[in-house]
Amino acid sequence: MNKLHLKLATIAAASSLLFSNFIAAQAPYSPKPLPPLLPTKQVRILHGPELEQANVHDNSAIITWTTNNPGGTDDHDGIVHYGTNPKELNQTATTPNRLNRSHSDMIFRVHLPDLKPKTTYYYTVESTQATGKNDGVKSPVKSFSMP
Repeated sequence: MNKLHLKLATIAAASSLLFSNFIAAQAPYSPKPLPPLLPTKQVRILHGPELEQANVHDNSAIITWTTNNPGGTDDHDGIVHYGTNPKELNQTATTPNRLNRSHSDMIFRVHLPDLKPKTTYYYTVESTQATGKNDGVKSPVKSFSMP
C-alpha cells in the first residue's frame, strides 16, 4: 500500500510541475470590449431628478434620477447644472456612470460639492455618452435646500 501511495504522490508532483508551467505560459485573460449599443431613439426621465442626500458634514449633496436605457457607449456622464438663482445655473457637476446592458433603465447619481448651509439651490440634469454626445434629455428646473 505504501508503494502505491508513493507512486501516486510522485505522479501528482510531476503532473503539477508540468501543468503549472503550461498555465504560467498562458497570457492573462483580457476580454474584448463590446461594441456600443444602438442609441435609444428617445431617452426619457422615468424618475426624479431629486435630492438623494444632503450632507451637512462636508456641505455636499447627491442628485439622482433614472432614465430608460440610453444605449450608445457603456459610460455616460450625469450632469447637474445648478446655482442659487433659478435663471442662472452657472455651476456644473459631472459624475461618470456605467450603463448595465441587461437593464432597461439607468440610474444617474451626481455629487455636488462645496454647497453653502441654509441655502436653496436650483438645478437641472442631463446626460451624455462618453463621446460627449448628449443623450437628448434635460429636466425642468427643480430645487432643494441645504440644512
